[in-house]
Amino acid sequence: MVELRSEGRPLHVVVIGGGAAGFFGAISAACPSDKTAADSSPSVRVTLLEAGRQFLSKVLISGGGRCNVTHACFEPSLLVQHYPRGGKALRGAFSRFQARHTVEWFRDRGVALKTEADGRMFPVTDDAHTIATCLLDQAQAAGVTLRLGAAVKSVVKQGDRFSLELRSGEVLSADRLLLASGSNPNGYQFAQALGHTVEPMVPSLFTFQISDDRLRDLAGVSVDPVRLRLQTEGSTPKLEQTGAVLITHWGLSGPAALKLSAWGARFLYDRHYRCPMVINWLPSHNLETLRQELMAVRNQIPRKAIAANCPVMIPRRLWEKLVAYVGVTPEMRWSDLSNKMMAAMIQELTQGSYAIAGKGAFKEEFVTCGGVALKEVNFKTMESRCCPGLYFAGEVLDIDGVTGGFNFQSAWTTGWIAGQSISQVPENS
Repeated sequence: MVELRSEGRPLHVVVIGGGAAGFFGAISAACPSDKTAADSSPSVRVTLLEAGRQFLSKVLISGGGRCNVTHACFEPSLLVQHYPRGGKALRGAFSRFQARHTVEWFRDRGVALKTEADGRMFPVTDDAHTIATCLLDQAQAAGVTLRLGAAVKSVVKQGDRFSLELRSGEVLSADRLLLASGSNPNGYQFAQALGHTVEPMVPSLFTFQISDDRLRDLAGVSVDPVRLRLQTEGSTPKLEQTGAVLITHWGLSGPAALKLSAWGARFLYDRHYRCPMVINWLPSHNLETLRQELMAVRNQIPRKAIAANCPVMIPRRLWEKLVAYVGVTPEMRWSDLSNKMMAAMIQELTQGSYAIAGKGAFKEEFVTCGGVALKEVNFKTMESRCCPGLYFAGEVLDIDGVTGGFNFQSAWTTGWIAGQSISQVPENS
């Protein structure tokens, strides 16, 4: 329980940011027992400031309007593997609040989640408003003061307190400050002004622009699994992902492409999104097993046309494009396939090189790589190591996950820990 201040007034906590992390942190700070809002603490007064005209805007549009709340991965050591940046720091945090706790938190407040085949978890209503309404109701019931259109102009530490000037000219004073401003540049400016380092912001989770005859006119074709690898050099770690891909009008999308963009975010940014990509359309094969399979096909159906008879597990339209690329004509039969052309075919199927010409967008996710340096934050409490009384949660930190509910999970976790810590910090600590 928080100790009352000497003046007899409650501890005033101000949260900057009305997204998932901000709301979870505000509710957690107002309800330190982690029970329902009826158990809110009278010793803490929480004010949440949102600069925009709508709370929880990203929650409402995520997952195509369904809100991918979290992922059905309930082992912290496995959960952290889905974070290109921040996984190590989150390991201990997930031991305190992870996906299982998220499911229980919403269930205890009347919102049931369901798990889809790929592990993503959504409200059973398939409506993001269910999640947003729950958070709004809990915050209001806990006595959190919610303010829209409350853009913060500056934050200054004055002694043990924070002074916040709003763009309206209003000045607020806070004992504790939770910065949950997402990827808003103003949030990073506030963090820097309070002594923090901010890692450069670059996009994460994007599709690849590839202009190549081998993919032309194949928009809508999906292949699963495929292994994608960025051609790196020197001591750069190997950057590759295996999974489903979707061929688009502009290049490649799908889970494998998005994950590769996340893990390679800084590498690709440094190269202006120009880099060779090696595609293995048949990752279950090695060079020898594929050669043996193609030789067997050549012996079994020698008089059949190569282009019209695809012996491997890829869509026929893609097969036709790839074999044409190595010189196979529509009328060429399997008996006409020389060993040299077979070697070229194997190379194309397993090690084809494609030139990335830029990045596209992924409309369902808005994720950036970069933010407040993690070494400057105590992940046991989410409190700043540079500025006592300052806490962080969500995307303002240099944490980002791959698609599938992982970014929301880091928001729930860091918001919950920050709120719990704020509400348990004695005045004279």
